[in-house]
Amino acid sequence: MRTPPRVLTVAGSDSGGGAGIQADLKTMLALGTHGMSVLTAVTAQNSLGVQGAWELPADAVRAQFRSVVDDIGVQAVKTGMLSSPELVETVAALLAGVSAPVVVDPVGVSKHGDALLAASALTAVRTKLLPTATLATPNLDEVAQLTGVRIREEADLPRAAAAVLGFGPRWVLIKGGHLEGDAVDLLTDGTEEHWLRAPRHDNRHTHGTGCTLASAVAARLALGDTVPRAVAAAKEYVTGAIAGGFRLGAGIGPVDHGWRLRERPGA
Repeated sequence: MRTPPRVLTVAGSDSGGGAGIQADLKTMLALGTHGMSVLTAVTAQNSLGVQGAWELPADAVRAQFRSVVDDIGVQAVKTGMLSSPELVETVAALLAGVSAPVVVDPVGVSKHGDALLAASALTAVRTKLLPTATLATPNLDEVAQLTGVRIREEADLPRAAAAVLGFGPRWVLIKGGHLEGDAVDLLTDGTEEHWLRAPRHDNRHTHGTGCTLASAVAARLALGDTVPRAVAAAKEYVTGAIAGGFRLGAGIGPVDHGWRLRERPGA
């Protein structure tokens, strides 16, 4: 019996199942890997927004991480919601001892505009967490939060990427999904540039897009892809998931993590 590649997500729980730990594990399974989790926070969350959030103690986060890594091992790690300086510093210290690739999704604000990262944690993200990253995957709002660079058009993406790379990740993927026109992202390590484009789908049900993309990249890295190949495959997967996003509750529904399964005859 073959053991699938093992991928660890360090993130918060989304009780509505569209983002966070739940989206990460669904994505990892869909892409043929074994997902594992370190829970950093519990949220009361649905299609309308975040009604409450409760951070776990740093000791609980550290114990979960050591439990998984020391016994099972990991071939890639993805980080998501780390709401406080203490949690950011705790996770960054743990990641410094891991040789597997690390995908950092610097989650700052939810799809509904709810703050998920304390302003006091930004320095720790810049100086402690981002230097551990094989790849950082900020969206436009997160770029502005971290660097002060405001992106208004596609031509601004290289400047934003350079600003994020200044904090130490090996690669950065600037997600331009909030710009007009096609969904365009820029992947770069400061030397190579890879522009990724996909048609924009007229679908408001996009909850969990960022978590899903970062987890898909981590899964592909665990499968042995290079960073450019992993990002291209993840972009293709998340584009299909957005196209299949569905209504759930009275607000913004989730992307469809199982869209490939549903495309199969008889599924």
